[in-house]
Amino acid sequence: MKTEQATDLADWDEGRDMRELGSSSRRREAEDKLTGSARYAADTRLPDQLQLTFVRSPHPHAEVTSIDASEALNVPGVVAVITNDDLPDDLTWYEEELPFFAEIARFVGDEVAAVVARTLDAARDGAAAVHVEYALLDHVTDPVTALGADAPSIHGDSNLVAEPEVTERGDVETALDTAAFVVESEYRTPTAIHNALEPHGAVAHWHGDQLDLWASTQGVNDVREMVAEALGLHHQQVRVVADHIGGGFGAKQVPWKPTVAAALASRLTGHPVQAMNDRRGENLAAGKRNGTVQRLRLGADADGRLVGIDADLIADNGAYGVAGEASNVAGSYRHLYRCDAVRTRSRRVYTNTGPAVAFRAPGYVEAAFALESAMDELAHLVGIDPLEFRRLNRAETDQVADLPWSSPSGLPTAIDRIDEHRIESGSAPPSGMVRGHGIAVNEWMAATAMPPGYAWAEFNNDGSVHIATSTQDIGTGTRTALAQVAAEELGIAPNRIRVSMGDTAAGPPAPTSAGSTTIPTMAPAVRAAASALRTRALAVAAQHLHVPADELRLDDEMVRAVDDPDTSIRLADLLEALAPEGIHAEGGRTETATDVSPRTHSAALADVLVDRDTGEIRVERLVVAPDCGRIIDRKLADSQVIGGATQGIGFALCEEQLIDHRLGHVVNANLEDYLVPTIGDTCEIVHAEVGVPDLAANPLGVKGLGELPLIPVPAAIANAVYDAIGVRFRELPLTRRRVLEALALDPADHGEEA
Repeated sequence: MKTEQATDLADWDEGRDMRELGSSSRRREAEDKLTGSARYAADTRLPDQLQLTFVRSPHPHAEVTSIDASEALNVPGVVAVITNDDLPDDLTWYEEELPFFAEIARFVGDEVAAVVARTLDAARDGAAAVHVEYALLDHVTDPVTALGADAPSIHGDSNLVAEPEVTERGDVETALDTAAFVVESEYRTPTAIHNALEPHGAVAHWHGDQLDLWASTQGVNDVREMVAEALGLHHQQVRVVADHIGGGFGAKQVPWKPTVAAALASRLTGHPVQAMNDRRGENLAAGKRNGTVQRLRLGADADGRLVGIDADLIADNGAYGVAGEASNVAGSYRHLYRCDAVRTRSRRVYTNTGPAVAFRAPGYVEAAFALESAMDELAHLVGIDPLEFRRLNRAETDQVADLPWSSPSGLPTAIDRIDEHRIESGSAPPSGMVRGHGIAVNEWMAATAMPPGYAWAEFNNDGSVHIATSTQDIGTGTRTALAQVAAEELGIAPNRIRVSMGDTAAGPPAPTSAGSTTIPTMAPAVRAAASALRTRALAVAAQHLHVPADELRLDDEMVRAVDDPDTSIRLADLLEALAPEGIHAEGGRTETATDVSPRTHSAALADVLVDRDTGEIRVERLVVAPDCGRIIDRKLADSQVIGGATQGIGFALCEEQLIDHRLGHVVNANLEDYLVPTIGDTCEIVHAEVGVPDLAANPLGVKGLGELPLIPVPAAIANAVYDAIGVRFRELPLTRRRVLEALALDPADHGEEA
């Protein structure tokens, strides 16, 4: 086998004439998804497959004193009831390393047992027949209350997950005491639920000592490693497949209980087992965006320059700790604006609610609402246009790492794009409504890679190309983007390139898709593999054509001499001459930039209408300018902007997990009462392209795009509502009730806030 590996590659600089990158193409999986032939974990059906469902605690805090499964085992179709007695003694769960099934339930929905049956209906009937005795304990479901001296303890003596994390540079107290202008307030953001179309779950099948898992996951390799560790297996005994994933948004980076429960049940019963959360389980026990309380003080001098930032931050951790990408609420306060005196104090707090986990730009969406609302207020207090106020105070370097930004023009360009779309005047608003405009900016780590990531490349006998990697396509179009990168490097049409992914047994290692790192990690790896493949092909062709390799080029199905196109050979003929050894190559991304800070920025503009009589907020238009580096596929980029901005509308206006704190119950654990935005809630969404290649971050100049369009949108909407009605909101979502209550306040008593 003729194999070559590429490592050091020249930059794709801005002067390069791109053949494929930046164009719009049809997604590789579009036809499969439209026809319903795309295979998800929820669709997997194996011979003699059983179904598993959980018995969940109806109490927010209670000790399980006994479990009686006798009635459940008499339900027709029930095969087994699984409790901790059936599991290995060393199997623990969550970062607190507790028994797999809760012996002390710490939130409504906590799993206390599982039922396996021949049909899902039988499993549900069996779960209802399991009789569990509980000894009730006091509960607390609000993070601020949980910090009180009299609050019931969830783990140990304190409801703090860890000691407060405090960071400080400069003299914050002096800076704020001497500032010409100061704003001070408390902001609250809601608990939000991912509610992906496909819930968490997997199908497990044992054959001998090998375990196959078809899982809904953002990280096939991490799930393989974690499941193997939990079950005492070598990672080579576990295969994880994720052909397609019906959404994850951060919650599917690690295995959850359905995946491991399916594996345990399959081993116990000798049958394949499917375990997929129902919608209630998904809302209660499969992760959430942590609610926050953020107490801020911002100060500026007489010229409007920031002199001090003080942020006291509380995040609702839920009942347990979950691995995966962390929620960093403090990040934006430390990075986004130039300021010599900054202090953050972050506390994660246990509550008797479902566990918090990463949710698309975890921590940054929450921080952006508070920080950008306060910045908007400070701009008005100083008397500077809000957009110009951001320009004046933007950080020109990474003040935490003391490094230059990898793309210093990113944020200025994003702000310029937003400025170009501002409307000074427009048509009269509908009767009874007032119009407002708001902006917000943010920073994020989307230029960062998550190495190592590897890819294989090989020519098929007909001259087409196969790219293989075990990375997963979580719905963002990764197959399409990687095919275009390979096509650009090889000089071969994308339709002659096949990309296989999402299977730990069919491609080299690749990281979890999280933090917008997939493209910055895997696009350079695929390019490296394609470059090595091209180099090897030209070397072999040079021997046949008697032309130096550096005077040859690939041209779809041919290898041609640059100066004499008639001197050529078909790739298929070349490969036939090499049969059976063929031409193969591999490439990898194992390093990240160390002399720059590879972070990124975006900006958003919101135009809204507010009905003073009904409290309705109607978003008319969103303009989002994400600094996503070089755009690989314009249509994919536009789709990411639309998806992220739509989630921003939901976080701003309607999404909120509602809890009856007296009972400790979630009252909207479904998709009827938990309101996600529908097509009727969306608006015109404009992708104001930035498109500045970040060649300091990687040789392709690419960045991630998943989180960027979401982060600034809720803050921009809130600032637009202030512009419309003169009320500054401190809590999301901006429901009709909150708007009407705010408009009913007497400004003389309450000021301009709600």
